[in-house]
Amino acid sequence: MRYFSLEQRKDEVFLVARLLLMVLFVYFGWQKLTGFSGTAAYMTSAGVPAPTLAAIIAVVMEFVAGIAIVVGFYTRPIALLLALYTLGTALIGHHYWTMTGMEQYANMINFYKNISIIGGLLLLCATGPGKYSLDRK
Repeated sequence: MRYFSLEQRKDEVFLVARLLLMVLFVYFGWQKLTGFSGTAAYMTSAGVPAPTLAAIIAVVMEFVAGIAIVVGFYTRPIALLLALYTLGTALIGHHYWTMTGMEQYANMINFYKNISIIGGLLLLCATGPGKYSLDRK
C-alpha cells in the first residue's frame, strides 16, 4: 500500500465528515433561529437589504439545510446550494480587503474558512452522502 486508505470504511467516513462539516452551520443556524429578532437586528445594522428576509434565508440555509445534510437528505443539491450561500456570506460578511488592522486579519481568517468549507461542500456534492443517509448513495 502506497498510502493510507479508508476505502473499506468510506461510508462511515462520509457520515463523520457530514457531521463535522455541518457542526458550524447547525450550531449557528440554531442560534439565529432561537434569537431571531437579534439576527434580524444584526442584519439591519449591517445594512443588509430586506433584513428579516435575509435572516429567514440564513436560518433556512444554516439550520434546515445543515440538518438535511447531517441526515443525508437531498445531499448533493443542498451541498451545492450551501456552497453558493457560503460564498455569498464570505463576500458580503467578510470583505477583509476593505478593512485594516485586527479587523482585517479576523475577517481574512473567516473569509478563507468559508472558502475551505466550500471545498468540503463541493467534495460532498461530488461524492454523495454514502450509505448511512436518507439518500443512501
